[in-house]
Amino acid sequence: MISQDDRSPRPDDGSARHADTSAAGVDRREAVDLSYCVVNTNGRELLAACLAAIERTHPRELTHEVIVLDNASTDGSVAMLSERFPGVSVIALDKRRGKAENDSQLLASARGRYCLLLNEDSELLPGAAAALVAALEADPRAAAAGAQLVAPDGTPQACAWRLPGVLWALAAVCGLQRLAVQSKGNRVREVGWCQSSALLVRRRAAAEIGFLDREFFVYSDETDFQKRLRDAGWRILFVPRARCVHHDQLSTDPHAMRRRIVEFHRGRSLYMRKHHGPLTRALWRAAWTWFYCVRLLVACLRRGDDTRRWRLHAWQQLLGGRGEGLREAAAAFNRSRAAAADG
Repeated sequence: MISQDDRSPRPDDGSARHADTSAAGVDRREAVDLSYCVVNTNGRELLAACLAAIERTHPRELTHEVIVLDNASTDGSVAMLSERFPGVSVIALDKRRGKAENDSQLLASARGRYCLLLNEDSELLPGAAAALVAALEADPRAAAAGAQLVAPDGTPQACAWRLPGVLWALAAVCGLQRLAVQSKGNRVREVGWCQSSALLVRRRAAAEIGFLDREFFVYSDETDFQKRLRDAGWRILFVPRARCVHHDQLSTDPHAMRRRIVEFHRGRSLYMRKHHGPLTRALWRAAWTWFYCVRLLVACLRRGDDTRRWRLHAWQQLLGGRGEGLREAAAAFNRSRAAAADG
């Protein structure tokens, strides 16, 4: 029996419209084994592929629900959901928000004992959900389990790492940054943190620490979340048998790239301020600034390498994520939408 504490929702801020399109007769208050929790921002066709993969691969012995939080999309994603996936519960936002806040709302709204956090560009492969659930069932002190992410061609991607610290930064300076990667081997193993593109979370553990920190917009939000779970005595697992295609459809627009880099360093800077003292932060910043400057120099010497990207990384490492990032872009979008509605 799943306790009431595992599924008690928190009120939202009024910016969401809940469109429960789940099958007729299902009691929304009734607990289920597994909640698939998907965040979507203008990824209609990727979202459709994500949901189709859930339908194909879901373990039939587990009761489940699928919840999609649509992050104020303008590409017809919500209409597509009602037409092609009427069994999905939809939270449609009127304002664009950060991933940490969106994942927190999904976790708070879910009825599952376990919640599988997914992006719209995540596509579960057969056996993935079953392997993740089995890993948490086998380890009562494990709060989260991450899947092995793979590229569309099947190439494994780095997706689990040691927690950030001075040794990680020094390894990067020496060209040994791969030592921080822990998504290796064929057995379930404890890791520092896993990428949240396909992350199964024990809902009770997430509620215990207050879900994700909404001060993070995107980037380092899942790192902070899993660090806080570990600090509370929980374990984080990497499950290589659980495989998920990560399409990673990022815009090639140079302005979008700049905003991502700003937000990336803003998130890392916030993480370091939360969890490390001044000396560690200074060493971290110096080491990574050196790393990015070396990469910039190498890029300058190699024709065709993206010097602009490494220059932005080096500069933002020094600035700590100042400038226009993804948070500011979302705020501008929200202002534009509000103005259009008023006009």
